[in-house]
Amino acid sequence: MAETLLVQPDTKFLREVIGSGGADLKKCYQCATCSVVCTLSTDEAPFPRRQMLAAQWGLKDRVLSDPAIWLCHNCGDCTTHCPRGARPGDVFGALRREAIKYFTWPRFLGRWVNNPQMLPLLVLVPLLLFGALWAWGPEADSVYPGRMEFANQFPIPVLEALFFSLSGFVLLSFAIGMTRFVRALRAGGATAPILANLPGTLAEIATHRRFADCGAERTRYWGHLLTLWGFVGLAAVGTIVGLGHMAGLVHTPLAATSPLKIFANLAAAGSLIGVAILVADRAGDPLKRTRSTYFDWFFLIVLAGVIVTGFASQFLRQGQVPGMYLVYYVHLVLIFLLLGYAPYSKLAHFCYRTVAMAAVRERREAIMLENRSKGS
Repeated sequence: MAETLLVQPDTKFLREVIGSGGADLKKCYQCATCSVVCTLSTDEAPFPRRQMLAAQWGLKDRVLSDPAIWLCHNCGDCTTHCPRGARPGDVFGALRREAIKYFTWPRFLGRWVNNPQMLPLLVLVPLLLFGALWAWGPEADSVYPGRMEFANQFPIPVLEALFFSLSGFVLLSFAIGMTRFVRALRAGGATAPILANLPGTLAEIATHRRFADCGAERTRYWGHLLTLWGFVGLAAVGTIVGLGHMAGLVHTPLAATSPLKIFANLAAAGSLIGVAILVADRAGDPLKRTRSTYFDWFFLIVLAGVIVTGFASQFLRQGQVPGMYLVYYVHLVLIFLLLGYAPYSKLAHFCYRTVAMAAVRERREAIMLENRSKGS
Protein backbone atom coordinates (compact mmCIF):
# COMPACT_ATOMS: atom_id res chain seq x y z
CA MET A 1 0.00 0.00 0.00
CA ALA A 2 1.38 3.36 -1.01
CA GLU A 3 2.47 5.69 1.79
CA THR A 4 0.15 8.63 2.33
CA LEU A 5 1.80 12.04 2.51
CA LEU A 6 -0.15 14.77 4.23
CA VAL A 7 0.73 18.20 2.85
CA GLN A 8 -0.18 21.18 5.01
CA PRO A 9 0.52 24.37 3.06
CA ASP A 10 1.46 27.49 5.00
CA THR A 11 -0.67 30.01 3.14
CA LYS A 12 0.70 32.94 5.15
CA PHE A 13 4.24 32.00 4.12
CA LEU A 14 3.10 31.70 0.51
CA ARG A 15 1.63 35.20 0.60
CA GLU A 16 4.83 36.57 2.15
CA VAL A 17 6.99 35.02 -0.57
CA ILE A 18 4.76 36.49 -3.27
CA GLY A 19 4.80 39.89 -1.56
CA SER A 20 8.56 39.74 -1.04
CA GLY A 21 9.42 39.63 -4.74
CA GLY A 22 8.21 36.18 -5.81
CA ALA A 23 5.00 37.45 -7.40
CA ASP A 24 5.32 35.12 -10.41
CA LEU A 25 5.81 31.95 -8.36
CA LYS A 26 2.47 30.42 -9.34
CA LYS A 27 3.32 30.62 -13.05
CA CYS A 28 5.81 27.77 -12.71
CA TYR A 29 4.56 24.53 -14.28
CA GLN A 30 7.60 22.41 -13.44
CA CYS A 31 9.18 22.10 -16.87
CA ALA A 32 12.69 22.07 -15.28
CA THR A 33 14.13 24.48 -17.86
CA CYS A 34 15.57 26.53 -15.01
CA SER A 35 17.52 23.57 -13.60
CA VAL A 36 18.86 22.71 -17.04
CA VAL A 37 20.18 26.18 -17.92
CA CYS A 38 21.62 26.96 -14.46
CA THR A 39 25.41 26.57 -14.58
CA LEU A 40 25.58 26.13 -10.80
CA SER A 41 22.95 23.37 -10.61
CA THR A 42 24.20 19.77 -10.68
CA ASP A 43 22.62 16.53 -11.89
CA GLU A 44 22.80 15.09 -8.38
CA ALA A 45 21.28 18.10 -6.59
CA PRO A 46 19.46 20.23 -9.19
CA PHE A 47 17.77 23.52 -8.44
CA PRO A 48 15.63 25.65 -8.60
CA ARG A 49 12.78 23.41 -9.87
CA ARG A 50 12.37 21.38 -6.68
CA GLN A 51 12.44 24.47 -4.46
CA MET A 52 9.94 26.23 -6.72
CA LEU A 53 7.53 23.32 -6.20
CA ALA A 54 7.99 23.37 -2.42
CA ALA A 55 7.41 27.13 -2.37
CA GLN A 56 4.25 26.79 -4.50
CA TRP A 57 2.88 24.35 -1.95
CA GLY A 58 3.77 26.68 0.92
CA LEU A 59 6.11 24.11 2.51
CA LYS A 60 7.86 26.68 4.66
CA ASP A 61 10.04 24.45 6.83
CA ARG A 62 11.18 22.36 3.90
CA VAL A 63 12.13 25.19 1.57
CA LEU A 64 13.76 27.44 4.20
CA SER A 65 15.90 24.56 5.46
CA ASP A 66 17.09 23.77 1.94
CA PRO A 67 20.66 25.09 1.41
CA ALA A 68 20.02 25.26 -2.35
CA ILE A 69 18.23 28.62 -2.05
CA TRP A 70 21.62 30.05 -0.98
CA LEU A 71 23.61 28.34 -3.74
CA CYS A 72 21.85 30.49 -6.34
CA HIS A 73 23.68 33.74 -7.16
CA ASN A 74 20.71 35.23 -9.03
CA CYS A 75 22.44 35.68 -12.38
CA GLY A 76 19.05 35.64 -14.13
CA ASP A 77 19.72 32.86 -16.66
CA CYS A 78 16.76 30.84 -15.37
CA THR A 79 14.48 33.86 -15.59
CA THR A 80 15.56 34.62 -19.14
CA HIS A 81 14.85 31.07 -20.35
CA CYS A 82 11.70 30.38 -18.35
CA PRO A 83 8.89 29.75 -20.90
CA ARG A 84 6.22 30.80 -18.40
CA GLY A 85 7.84 33.94 -16.98
CA ALA A 86 7.92 32.45 -13.47
CA ARG A 87 11.20 34.27 -12.69
CA PRO A 88 12.83 31.59 -10.50
CA GLY A 89 15.72 33.91 -9.63
CA ASP A 90 13.36 36.45 -8.12
CA VAL A 91 11.51 33.72 -6.23
CA PHE A 92 14.80 32.50 -4.77
CA GLY A 93 15.61 36.06 -3.75
CA ALA A 94 12.27 36.24 -1.97
CA LEU A 95 12.92 32.91 -0.27
CA ARG A 96 16.28 34.15 1.00
CA ARG A 97 14.62 37.25 2.46
CA GLU A 98 12.01 35.09 4.17
CA ALA A 99 14.76 32.81 5.53
CA ILE A 100 16.54 35.78 7.10
CA LYS A 101 13.30 37.01 8.66
CA TYR A 102 12.50 33.51 9.94
CA PHE A 103 15.85 32.55 11.48
CA THR A 104 17.06 35.89 12.79
CA TRP A 105 16.78 37.20 16.34
CA PRO A 106 14.82 39.12 17.40
CA ARG A 107 12.35 38.30 14.65
CA PHE A 108 10.42 41.56 14.90
CA LEU A 109 13.53 43.45 13.75
CA GLY A 110 13.78 41.12 10.78
CA ARG A 111 10.23 42.07 9.83
CA TRP A 112 10.79 45.78 10.46
CA VAL A 113 14.02 46.11 8.48
CA ASN A 114 12.38 44.44 5.47
CA ASN A 115 9.27 46.62 5.64
CA PRO A 116 9.68 50.03 3.95
CA GLN A 117 6.86 51.42 6.09
CA MET A 118 9.05 50.94 9.16
CA LEU A 119 12.01 52.82 7.68
CA PRO A 120 11.16 56.17 9.37
CA LEU A 121 11.17 54.48 12.78
CA LEU A 122 14.43 52.63 12.06
CA VAL A 123 16.10 55.89 11.03
CA LEU A 124 14.61 57.82 13.93
CA VAL A 125 16.47 55.68 16.49
CA PRO A 126 20.02 56.70 15.45
CA LEU A 127 18.86 60.24 14.61
CA LEU A 128 17.74 60.77 18.20
CA LEU A 129 20.68 58.87 19.67
CA PHE A 130 23.41 60.83 17.92
CA GLY A 131 21.38 64.04 18.08
CA ALA A 132 21.33 63.75 21.88
CA LEU A 133 25.06 62.99 21.91
CA TRP A 134 25.73 66.07 19.79
CA ALA A 135 23.49 68.29 21.91
CA TRP A 136 24.85 67.17 25.28
CA GLY A 137 28.41 66.39 24.26
CA PRO A 138 31.46 68.43 25.26
CA GLU A 139 31.65 72.14 24.66
CA ALA A 140 33.11 73.20 21.32
CA ASP A 141 36.92 73.29 21.31
CA SER A 142 37.10 71.64 24.74
CA VAL A 143 38.95 68.55 23.52
CA TYR A 144 41.01 70.09 20.72
CA PRO A 145 41.23 73.83 21.49
CA GLY A 146 41.63 76.08 18.48
CA ARG A 147 40.60 73.45 15.93
CA MET A 148 37.36 71.96 14.71
CA GLU A 149 37.57 68.24 15.40
CA PHE A 150 34.76 65.72 15.56
CA ALA A 151 35.72 64.78 19.12
CA ASN A 152 34.80 68.32 20.19
CA GLN A 153 31.15 67.47 19.55
CA PHE A 154 31.06 63.65 19.55
CA PRO A 155 33.29 62.31 22.36
CA ILE A 156 35.33 59.35 21.14
CA PRO A 157 35.01 57.20 24.32
CA VAL A 158 31.21 57.44 24.12
CA LEU A 159 31.19 56.55 20.40
CA GLU A 160 33.49 53.59 21.04
CA ALA A 161 31.32 52.31 23.88
CA LEU A 162 28.19 52.74 21.78
CA PHE A 163 29.47 51.05 18.63
CA PHE A 164 31.20 48.19 20.41
CA SER A 165 28.01 47.55 22.38
CA LEU A 166 26.05 47.63 19.13
CA SER A 167 28.57 45.23 17.58
CA GLY A 168 28.08 42.86 20.50
CA PHE A 169 24.33 42.88 19.94
CA VAL A 170 24.83 42.25 16.21
CA LEU A 171 27.18 39.32 16.89
CA LEU A 172 24.66 37.84 19.33
CA SER A 173 21.89 38.21 16.76
CA PHE A 174 24.01 36.52 14.09
CA ALA A 175 24.98 33.72 16.50
CA ILE A 176 21.35 32.94 17.34
CA GLY A 177 20.30 33.18 13.69
CA MET A 178 23.10 30.87 12.55
CA THR A 179 22.29 28.38 15.31
CA ARG A 180 18.65 28.27 14.20
CA PHE A 181 19.71 27.94 10.58
CA VAL A 182 22.13 25.07 11.25
CA ARG A 183 19.45 23.22 13.23
CA ALA A 184 17.08 23.61 10.28
CA LEU A 185 19.73 22.33 7.87
CA ARG A 186 20.33 19.31 10.09
CA ALA A 187 16.60 18.64 10.32
CA GLY A 188 16.44 18.88 6.54
CA GLY A 189 19.09 16.20 6.11
CA ALA A 190 22.40 18.10 5.93
CA THR A 191 25.01 16.08 7.82
CA ALA A 192 28.29 17.63 6.62
CA PRO A 193 30.72 19.00 9.26
CA ILE A 194 30.03 22.67 8.64
CA LEU A 195 32.87 24.02 10.79
CA ALA A 196 35.42 21.78 9.08
CA ASN A 197 34.18 22.94 5.68
CA LEU A 198 34.25 26.65 6.48
CA PRO A 199 37.89 27.34 5.42
CA GLY A 200 37.37 25.95 1.93
CA THR A 201 34.00 27.66 1.65
CA LEU A 202 35.43 31.02 2.70
CA ALA A 203 38.16 30.61 0.07
CA GLU A 204 35.45 30.11 -2.57
CA ILE A 205 33.59 33.19 -1.39
CA ALA A 206 36.76 35.28 -1.19
CA THR A 207 37.40 34.73 -4.89
CA HIS A 208 33.70 34.59 -5.85
CA ARG A 209 34.57 31.50 -7.87
CA ARG A 210 31.02 30.19 -8.01
CA PHE A 211 29.69 33.62 -8.93
CA ALA A 212 32.18 33.71 -11.79
CA ASP A 213 30.63 30.48 -13.09
CA CYS A 214 27.31 32.25 -13.68
CA GLY A 215 26.90 32.58 -17.40
CA ALA A 216 25.69 36.13 -17.96
CA GLU A 217 26.66 38.37 -15.07
CA ARG A 218 30.34 39.21 -15.39
CA THR A 219 29.66 42.85 -14.54
CA ARG A 220 27.87 41.93 -11.31
CA TYR A 221 30.76 39.61 -10.45
CA TRP A 222 33.14 42.57 -10.24
CA GLY A 223 30.54 44.67 -8.47
CA HIS A 224 30.05 42.06 -5.77
CA LEU A 225 33.77 41.34 -5.41
CA LEU A 226 34.76 45.00 -5.01
CA THR A 227 31.87 45.70 -2.63
CA LEU A 228 32.73 42.69 -0.48
CA TRP A 229 36.45 43.31 -0.13
CA GLY A 230 36.05 47.06 0.26
CA PHE A 231 33.56 46.51 3.06
CA VAL A 232 35.81 43.93 4.75
CA GLY A 233 38.73 46.37 4.56
CA LEU A 234 36.72 49.19 6.13
CA ALA A 235 35.43 46.92 8.88
CA ALA A 236 38.95 45.71 9.65
CA VAL A 237 40.38 49.23 9.86
CA GLY A 238 37.49 50.44 12.01
CA THR A 239 37.98 47.55 14.44
CA ILE A 240 41.76 48.01 14.60
CA VAL A 241 41.51 51.76 15.19
CA GLY A 242 38.75 51.36 17.78
CA LEU A 243 40.56 48.69 19.78
CA GLY A 244 43.90 50.44 19.34
CA HIS A 245 42.52 53.73 20.59
CA MET A 246 40.94 52.09 23.63
CA ALA A 247 44.28 50.44 24.43
CA GLY A 248 46.16 53.71 23.96
CA LEU A 249 48.11 52.39 20.97
CA VAL A 250 46.38 54.42 18.25
CA HIS A 251 45.73 58.16 18.41
CA THR A 252 43.00 59.85 16.41
CA PRO A 253 42.44 61.69 14.19
CA LEU A 254 44.79 59.69 11.99
CA ALA A 255 47.28 61.60 9.89
CA ALA A 256 46.65 61.75 6.16
CA THR A 257 49.85 59.73 5.64
CA SER A 258 48.87 57.00 8.11
CA PRO A 259 48.95 53.53 6.46
CA LEU A 260 45.63 52.75 8.16
CA LYS A 261 43.99 55.85 6.70
CA ILE A 262 45.43 55.23 3.24
CA PHE A 263 44.23 51.61 3.32
CA ALA A 264 40.79 52.68 4.56
CA ASN A 265 40.44 55.23 1.75
CA LEU A 266 41.44 52.63 -0.85
CA ALA A 267 38.98 50.13 0.59
CA ALA A 268 36.22 52.75 0.63
CA ALA A 269 36.94 53.72 -2.98
CA GLY A 270 36.88 50.08 -4.08
CA SER A 271 33.62 49.40 -2.28
CA LEU A 272 32.05 52.54 -3.73
CA ILE A 273 33.04 51.47 -7.25
CA GLY A 274 31.51 48.07 -6.57
CA VAL A 275 28.26 49.63 -5.36
CA ALA A 276 28.18 51.91 -8.42
CA ILE A 277 28.55 48.87 -10.69
CA LEU A 278 25.70 47.07 -8.93
CA VAL A 279 23.43 50.13 -8.96
CA ALA A 280 24.12 50.76 -12.66
CA ASP A 281 23.48 47.09 -13.44
CA ARG A 282 20.17 47.05 -11.59
CA ALA A 283 18.99 50.41 -12.91
CA GLY A 284 20.04 49.78 -16.50
CA ASP A 285 18.97 46.17 -17.02
CA PRO A 286 16.81 46.34 -20.17
CA LEU A 287 15.76 42.69 -19.91
CA LYS A 288 14.96 42.93 -16.19
CA ARG A 289 16.74 39.63 -15.60
CA THR A 290 16.61 40.35 -11.86
CA ARG A 291 14.10 42.66 -10.24
CA SER A 292 15.41 44.97 -7.55
CA THR A 293 13.49 45.21 -4.32
CA TYR A 294 13.53 47.43 -1.26
CA PHE A 295 15.66 44.73 0.38
CA ASP A 296 18.35 45.22 -2.30
CA TRP A 297 18.25 49.01 -2.42
CA PHE A 298 18.35 49.49 1.36
CA PHE A 299 21.79 47.91 1.67
CA LEU A 300 23.28 49.51 -1.44
CA ILE A 301 22.07 53.03 -0.65
CA VAL A 302 23.10 52.90 3.01
CA LEU A 303 26.56 51.53 2.19
CA ALA A 304 27.08 54.17 -0.50
CA GLY A 305 25.90 56.84 1.94
CA VAL A 306 28.37 55.69 4.59
CA ILE A 307 31.27 55.91 2.14
CA VAL A 308 30.28 59.25 0.58
CA THR A 309 29.67 60.96 3.93
CA GLY A 310 32.91 59.43 5.23
CA PHE A 311 34.91 60.99 2.39
CA ALA A 312 33.02 64.28 2.78
CA SER A 313 33.65 64.38 6.54
CA GLN A 314 37.34 63.79 5.98
CA PHE A 315 37.70 66.54 3.37
CA LEU A 316 35.59 69.06 5.29
CA ARG A 317 37.61 68.45 8.44
CA GLN A 318 40.84 69.03 6.55
CA GLY A 319 39.42 72.30 5.24
CA GLN A 320 38.00 73.23 8.67
CA VAL A 321 34.56 73.82 7.16
CA PRO A 322 31.87 74.40 9.85
CA GLY A 323 29.39 72.09 8.10
CA MET A 324 31.64 69.14 8.87
CA TYR A 325 29.75 68.37 12.09
CA LEU A 326 26.42 67.96 10.30
CA VAL A 327 27.95 65.70 7.66
CA TYR A 328 29.64 63.62 10.34
CA TYR A 329 26.35 63.35 12.19
CA VAL A 330 24.71 61.91 9.06
CA HIS A 331 27.73 59.62 8.67
CA LEU A 332 27.22 58.21 12.19
CA VAL A 333 23.51 57.67 11.57
CA LEU A 334 24.23 55.73 8.38
CA ILE A 335 26.90 53.60 10.09
CA PHE A 336 24.32 52.68 12.72
CA LEU A 337 21.84 51.69 10.00
CA LEU A 338 24.46 49.58 8.22
CA LEU A 339 25.88 47.88 11.29
CA GLY A 340 22.93 47.71 13.66
CA TYR A 341 20.54 46.23 11.11
CA ALA A 342 23.12 43.96 9.43
CA PRO A 343 21.61 40.66 10.68
CA TYR A 344 18.31 41.56 9.03
CA SER A 345 19.51 43.13 5.77
CA LYS A 346 21.19 41.83 2.64
CA LEU A 347 24.47 41.99 4.51
CA ALA A 348 23.30 38.82 6.30
CA HIS A 349 23.65 36.97 2.97
CA PHE A 350 27.35 36.54 3.70
CA CYS A 351 26.72 34.42 6.81
CA TYR A 352 23.77 32.39 5.54
CA ARG A 353 25.37 31.68 2.17
CA THR A 354 28.65 30.67 3.80
CA VAL A 355 26.94 28.19 6.15
CA ALA A 356 24.76 26.78 3.36
CA MET A 357 27.72 26.28 1.04
CA ALA A 358 29.68 24.60 3.85
CA ALA A 359 26.71 22.32 4.52
CA VAL A 360 26.81 20.89 0.99
CA ARG A 361 30.50 21.22 0.21
CA GLU A 362 31.42 17.74 1.45
CA ARG A 363 28.52 16.14 -0.42
CA ARG A 364 29.50 17.82 -3.67
CA GLU A 365 33.12 16.75 -3.28
CA ALA A 366 32.02 13.17 -2.52
CA ILE A 367 29.87 13.12 -5.66
CA MET A 368 32.79 14.41 -7.73
CA LEU A 369 35.13 11.71 -6.32
CA GLU A 370 32.52 9.04 -6.95
CA ASN A 371 32.07 10.16 -10.53
CA ARG A 372 35.84 10.14 -11.06
CA SER A 373 36.18 6.64 -9.63
CA LYS A 374 33.38 5.40 -11.91
CA GLY A 375 35.09 6.98 -14.87
CA SER A 376 38.36 5.22 -14.09
